[in-house]
Amino acid sequence: MPRNVYSEINLHITWHVKANVPVLKDAVEMQLRRHLRGQVLASPGVYWHDCGGTDNHVHLVVTVPPSLLVSDWIGVLKGRSSHYINHEIVNRKLLHWQDGYGVVSFGSKDLPWVLDYVRRQREHHASGQIHERLERIEHDEEESPLKRAEKEE
Repeated sequence: MPRNVYSEINLHITWHVKANVPVLKDAVEMQLRRHLRGQVLASPGVYWHDCGGTDNHVHLVVTVPPSLLVSDWIGVLKGRSSHYINHEIVNRKLLHWQDGYGVVSFGSKDLPWVLDYVRRQREHHASGQIHERLERIEHDEEESPLKRAEKEE
């Protein structure tokens, strides 16, 4: 990629624990966040903003370069993080991620409210005041927005 490229590709990413089992608590959650931060910072050109979530899902806010293949990168983050928790932290098969994820791009002017939303995940879920667009994940092709649009036509 040429050096004279300007981009602002801000992403909000979310994914869930398999069967929504609430395993992301206390030390596991702290270790997971620390590990994800390290993985993001080790990714060339990717800027870490923050991470949040609840006992059964993760929210991640990053800025990525245009050369990043997002789907592959998210797969690596999910795979490495579950391996790390299972093999380095708890020494058993505790964390399994569901297939699929949600990724939403947003403008830089929206970064403050997206970060606030991610940082206050537990409050939002406890009060039932969630932002549906930032909570969505797709498990398979049948439920994708493109497939739904095709069905509606």
